[in-house]
Amino acid sequence: MTPLPSGPHGAGAPTEAAPAKLFGRREETALLDQLLSRARAGTGGTLVLWGEPGIGKSALLRHAHDRAGDFLRLSHLATRPEADLAFAGLHALLRPVTDHVESLPTAQAPALRAALGTSGEPTNQLPIGAAVLSLLCALAERQPVLVLVDNGQWLDEATARCLGFVARRVSAHPVVVLLADHGDPAVRHWDGLADARVEGLTDDSARQLLATLAPFTDETTVRTTVREAGGNPLALHELATFGNGLDDAQHRHGPGQPPVGPRLRRAFRAAIDALSPAARLLTVLAAAEEHGDRLTVQRAGCATGVDDTAWEEATGAGLLRVVDNHVGFRHPVVRSAVYEGCHAALRRRAHRALAATLPDEAAERVWHLAAVAHGRDEHVATLLEQAAARARLRGAADTAARALRRAAELSATPIDASQRLAEAASAAWDAGSAATAACLLDEAERLAPGAHIARRGQGLRGVLEFARGTPELAHHYLTTDTHQVADPGTARELAAMAAHAAWSTGRGDPRAETYALLLAGEAGDRTGSPDPPAWWSDAPSAHPRQADDAGTRAGRTALPLLPPTPLGLAWGIDKPMREALRRGTPHLRRRGERARLADALARTALLDYVAGRWPDAESSATEGLRLAEEMGADHLASRCRTSLGWLAAARGDERTVAEITARTLETSLPRGVRALSAAAYWNRGLAALFQERPDEALDALVRLAEPGHGAEHPTFALLAALDTAEAAVHVGRHDLAEERARALETWARRTGAPWARAAAHVARALLPGPRAEDAFRAALDVPGVRSHPLLHARAHLFYGEWLRRCRRRIDARAQIGAAIEVFDRLGAEPLHGRARREQDLTGPPGRRGSPDTDETNQLTLQEQRVAQLAAKQLTNREIAVQLRISHRTVGHHLGNVFAKLGINTRTELSHPHACSEPR
Repeated sequence: MTPLPSGPHGAGAPTEAAPAKLFGRREETALLDQLLSRARAGTGGTLVLWGEPGIGKSALLRHAHDRAGDFLRLSHLATRPEADLAFAGLHALLRPVTDHVESLPTAQAPALRAALGTSGEPTNQLPIGAAVLSLLCALAERQPVLVLVDNGQWLDEATARCLGFVARRVSAHPVVVLLADHGDPAVRHWDGLADARVEGLTDDSARQLLATLAPFTDETTVRTTVREAGGNPLALHELATFGNGLDDAQHRHGPGQPPVGPRLRRAFRAAIDALSPAARLLTVLAAAEEHGDRLTVQRAGCATGVDDTAWEEATGAGLLRVVDNHVGFRHPVVRSAVYEGCHAALRRRAHRALAATLPDEAAERVWHLAAVAHGRDEHVATLLEQAAARARLRGAADTAARALRRAAELSATPIDASQRLAEAASAAWDAGSAATAACLLDEAERLAPGAHIARRGQGLRGVLEFARGTPELAHHYLTTDTHQVADPGTARELAAMAAHAAWSTGRGDPRAETYALLLAGEAGDRTGSPDPPAWWSDAPSAHPRQADDAGTRAGRTALPLLPPTPLGLAWGIDKPMREALRRGTPHLRRRGERARLADALARTALLDYVAGRWPDAESSATEGLRLAEEMGADHLASRCRTSLGWLAAARGDERTVAEITARTLETSLPRGVRALSAAAYWNRGLAALFQERPDEALDALVRLAEPGHGAEHPTFALLAALDTAEAAVHVGRHDLAEERARALETWARRTGAPWARAAAHVARALLPGPRAEDAFRAALDVPGVRSHPLLHARAHLFYGEWLRRCRRRIDARAQIGAAIEVFDRLGAEPLHGRARREQDLTGPPGRRGSPDTDETNQLTLQEQRVAQLAAKQLTNREIAVQLRISHRTVGHHLGNVFAKLGINTRTELSHPHACSEPR
């Protein structure tokens, strides 16, 4: 018995020992199981499974084979080489049971022997069909019989007719005939037989299959692979095997045309070869015409001898689908497989015919000419270059990259090829493929290094290094290439990115060099900008107050020229930045500029977090992270993760904070990206601070201003100054809190930024002094501070805590209540819980007593907390830090506790009933 082929059709490669597991084939397997069950009960049946190559027909046959262990199983895999040998399929199918041929009636046995080649008698179709039917029915008297034939399209004509005859007559006997074929049974020998078209897997089923093929694949690759495979299990197998080339293949083959592996290519070549020459050409014409324009394919077909019969054959084979004026395939992977599976000569013939039907000005014509071109063809290369320029104007950067890449292959000289590859790299970057852009740039430099690469590539080398997260190297390339590019606007963008890269390092020298470039260098002169905006400096006293000018310029500045978002926040220009992003982001989406879109989303996420639009911030950060990871842009991805980390810290999700910061620091510290390292340390500090662990918070936050530390960064030290001051006050480091308060006051005087003015007042109020209340009130009254709701709510909370310690409970409740409302709306759980506890402490005394207990013997809520911490053997100073009260107040409360409980030592507080909960 010829064994069934194991193969990648929905569940890996099944074997006798390990039956195949199918995903998403409930209806088909239920139908097969029903046929087998009916055969066991004495009733036969037939089913033809049909569909495109690789779609899962063989896996379903294997499923039936594995489920029919109690059957006599006869199987055959038809092959193309034997398609012209009469009865070759029947010979392979019946070879295991040829011993039973002699038991047939006298008239049938010789006919079947002749068909099987064991006698020289003449063959006749009808007696042979009857003989096979009799043989199977006789065998079925002992046990049910299962006949399986795969690749039915390659069965020889004689066997196909015989099986068709048999399949229509087995219903009265326990015989099941299962056939798998590429094409529609109605146009083959299986007309009239029950059939089921096998369609592609659903996305969920495809994910399940991919999990068994590549269990450790990341989500982005899973999503891309499932999309590219189009539900074809064999395509999933090949993409899982060759998936590393997905991104590059997209730019080489074009958008919407997934790469095809060798097995899928062979399978579709076999399907195409099974067609007549005219139908074969028609199928390839449809695959070569990317837009699926039926009229164009029809005109090209008519010019090459394709008639209605060819259309019927191609659609009947299940390869082509025609709907109104559109002709195409079930999924782009099928189109790719058809196109790559045919012979190269047939592809060239199809492209030549399509080019002949199109007018000279048609954009598609040049692609067909390029597909036909051999060797060097400068004329076609120039046409492709022109087509790429038009594509970039309409935002089709991926198409432009593909055109320029092909133009480079056809270029007459290495320098021409190098220039076109450099420009292709720039287009590939705009389309969101950093890996492809880097490869194209490397190839351009290999062919002909020189200044033309920076000029035609728009300074891409520095852009790529910045995206990868190597800012010092990026700064070097960007400042050099700024002088090479011809377009003044591009030069200015490169200078701005150089400044951003320098700012990311957190060091003075490279920034000073960039500022000089912006001030008086070529980029500044050529763009008509006599001096850069004030926001490019975070030095506390470099310039007089320029916040108004910065805000005005931010409102009319193009997105690539805006400062780093944290620096913009420090300057208080977040509102105009947010407006600029709101206007510009839809434009980036329409043009498909994935790299700039990811940057805009990273910026928007941080601005929305500060503005209290946390769901929007999470959405932008998540989308930006997905784009950045797909592009391979580590720096962008880390910026998006940082925003998610700040959200997690404010929401109390410390596990996410730990994961995000660890991942960020793993790459940012070795590469010297101090901005990202500082953001990670600030994130950790906030998480600890919100969870009321000031010692741990301060340990992280002081690194932002620690000379020589990998997280030292002046902008982030400034933005985190209030958090540092709060943690420092709680641990008794008033000197450090004073230093941070002065830094905020200096910055507030320079910029007038609302956040800085409010934070400076709050930091001053947290320190001991007679004017604390004036400082709190001043902080809450700063114009514009409400646009930073978390900061504003924290000011209310701090003020309320101060009022409560001053025993002004009614005033305290008002302030804390305002904070609770905001924390609740934002979802800031740790701060919300802290505010609730503070509010409890401000309740009227009568609420804390029990009606049936003497008040002198009942602990207040604050006494309860002091007692519980003292029971853990914490010192008075440690208790004071956690409860934000003085150590003398702790001593006062402990004295009350001892008196009310009638005990004398802290050890006695450990008794289970010593500190019962107050009512």
